[in-house]
Amino acid sequence: MLYEKIISAFIESKDMESLKAVLGDAELMEILHAFHDLTPEEQVIVFRLLPKDDALSIFEELDTDEQQNLLRSFTDEKTIEFVNELAPDDRVKLLEEMPAVVAKKLINSLSPEERKVTNVLLGYAPETAGRIMTTEYISLKRDMTVERALEKVRRQAKEKETIYTLYVTDNSKKLEGVLSLKDLLMADGGAKIEAIMTEKAIKASTDTDQEEVARLLQELDLLALPVVDKEDRLVGIVTIDDAVDILEEEVTEDIFDQAGLADITKKETSRSEVLVSGSLWAIWKVRLPFLLITLIAGFLAGMVIEGFEEVLEATAFVAFFIPLIMDMGGNVGTQSSTVFARGVVLGHIQVKHFFKHFFKEIGVGFSIGTLVGIMAGTIAAIWQGLPMLGLAVGLALVVTMTLAALLGFLVPFVLIKFNVDQAAGSAPIITSIKDIAGLLIYFVFVSIFLGNLL
Repeated sequence: MLYEKIISAFIESKDMESLKAVLGDAELMEILHAFHDLTPEEQVIVFRLLPKDDALSIFEELDTDEQQNLLRSFTDEKTIEFVNELAPDDRVKLLEEMPAVVAKKLINSLSPEERKVTNVLLGYAPETAGRIMTTEYISLKRDMTVERALEKVRRQAKEKETIYTLYVTDNSKKLEGVLSLKDLLMADGGAKIEAIMTEKAIKASTDTDQEEVARLLQELDLLALPVVDKEDRLVGIVTIDDAVDILEEEVTEDIFDQAGLADITKKETSRSEVLVSGSLWAIWKVRLPFLLITLIAGFLAGMVIEGFEEVLEATAFVAFFIPLIMDMGGNVGTQSSTVFARGVVLGHIQVKHFFKHFFKEIGVGFSIGTLVGIMAGTIAAIWQGLPMLGLAVGLALVVTMTLAALLGFLVPFVLIKFNVDQAAGSAPIITSIKDIAGLLIYFVFVSIFLGNLL
């Protein structure tokens, strides 16, 4: 947060020299954390001021959407330069998300060597080791001396994605063994590589599922896993940072599959794109129907109030507490729907055990409603000097807030099950039902406990 404010301040004052100095002294992770909070215009300025290698490192850590947004702000020449210098696996990941026409244009603009590598990776099936691997690794020969091997590592280190695990291949590129950089550094300079390498290398084939590869890396605590083709030739490696990204994606997909909500991520992404970047008509089609529900519910709420017109005429002070009842119910409903949505995404709520979570949330709503009802009822009774009014307000809050908690879990669950956009629909539906029901509950309690005043 501190760096984000400093960067914004220097940009606002147009003090680019000071900003460049600050960026030069900052750690890359500090810049990356600040980067997410900057406006698109500020992000472009920061990128142009960063040293080339630092800018590339930051770029590779961004989400694909953030990368594409940045590329749109670059000149064609700058875009080609960035894509050309990306690690092959990161480049493929970016190209997969781009429109076909744009991706084809970028591929054709790559250097012959990078274009060849990119086309090779794109030739493997999606979600396999071949598609996510990088070809940037260091290979050694078994008859090399440790001294010669270290020279090669020093010479190629800057160009490769990882140097902590080294691979031993024969002249036809067949994988013969692996060794760590630590083993190499600790060995005698005149020793042969075959004397310190491990011959039984754990590996994956190009058609191995990406999730299986990621779990293997995680379970064996490896930094990288070699990938071989059908002839057992080393063609690439999958690194642990890619494995972490894959596991996060796969876990989210598995959660939705188990919940019977397959493909929800793609649907929600598509809906989000429509709501943010779609045409006015497309946005209307998603949002307006739910707002019309709220409009109709508003008229129905008005009819409820009209039905209790005599109560309001006889006891005008009853109207003082209508906003309280409606607002507190609305807040609880919003909290519950947020808890449900986040819980499902993170796997904390198993939808197959929905009713367990559902009844717990009802209990939470009841307990909160009881505490708030006691406080509000006491204040209302003292304020108006009517204990029965306090009782009506307190009980109305208990029931309304319990109902709101119930709706907060139930409505988004039902909408998702029926493939309806819960992001646009949950709040209007919860609010509509809660407002009408809350008014009815409140006036019923008022009629019961203050009937002698009517």
